[in-house]
Amino acid sequence: MILGTPGATAAKNAPAKRLVIIDDDVVGLNGAPVLLLQAPDVEVLGITTTSGSVWRDTATAYALRTVEILGRTDVPVVPGATYPLHNTQELTKRWEGLYGRLEFKGPWTEPVSGGSLGTPSPSVVPSLPIGDPVTGPSREIAAAFLVRMVRAYPHQITLFATGPMTNIAIAQSLDPSFAANVKELVYMGGSLNPQQTLDTPAAAAFAREFVNTPRREFNIRWDPEAARIMAHGAWPKVTMVPVDPSTGTQWTRSFLDSLKPARTTLTETLQTGLEPGFPMWDEIAAMVWLEPSIVTRAETLYVDFDTNQTAGYGDTLSWHDAYRPHLGERAQSVVLRVDRAKLEAGMRALYMRPLPR
Repeated sequence: MILGTPGATAAKNAPAKRLVIIDDDVVGLNGAPVLLLQAPDVEVLGITTTSGSVWRDTATAYALRTVEILGRTDVPVVPGATYPLHNTQELTKRWEGLYGRLEFKGPWTEPVSGGSLGTPSPSVVPSLPIGDPVTGPSREIAAAFLVRMVRAYPHQITLFATGPMTNIAIAQSLDPSFAANVKELVYMGGSLNPQQTLDTPAAAAFAREFVNTPRREFNIRWDPEAARIMAHGAWPKVTMVPVDPSTGTQWTRSFLDSLKPARTTLTETLQTGLEPGFPMWDEIAAMVWLEPSIVTRAETLYVDFDTNQTAGYGDTLSWHDAYRPHLGERAQSVVLRVDRAKLEAGMRALYMRPLPR
């Protein structure tokens, strides 16, 4: 391009892309990574992976396959924590013996009749339904990558945490200024008082997780100590997406069918690589940031997480300003309800965008 031409001037004056890092226990093509990678005004600096819904190495494989499908192998995938800071499978079993069975425990979930939810070993990576990756991950450690990138771009990076908070807690421990130098933290985690909204079998099944224990949510319960470190960080801005707004959402066959006209590798893989019925947990976190108008109810609360080895281990704690204990908890903007039609419209537009050639 010749300097001084209209095209060069437009490129020079184009607004800078918003910088993002995604920290996630990636499982499939749903979640935050695809939406943020497809957003035209966003530059994803990297995807860091952690154990949570699956072991870290499986999450890493899913992240690698995701960037391959999108034609974005320029985005580094950086493996992070395999285990929580303190919680273990043995401690979880002992806790269940005292306080009752947990609905979902990620890779610690016992196999069910006719199938297997959990993976017995962190090093075992099953064949992925969206295809196995042919590229490899970064050799850097996730927490070191997070610290390095935030130092390189102080006050410019939005950090998306849509899995357990282990990598973020380690980064904050490595560099006490880490949180303060992030522009904004957006995370999916925690639970306040979710209510079943949709009258479907899948919605009823997921409601079992919160109907008797409304303050418990998996991303936090996997590593409560890390979540508490995250909650006490000096973030300039925090947006929390708890379970609550997800109960009015659900992946459906009709939504997946609506993507077919795009005929891209992404939309075709979504048809068979995603099981309908799941709430749109992490998708809400991405879209709240990309399209804030989808939020119909939000509230400022002071948030912390219970790390006492009691029945409330991993539960979400929240207060209004007048009632908080002043023990390091910080204000967060908590998303409580979203417009499902606007959410799906925004997602559809991003999923159907052409992929890089």
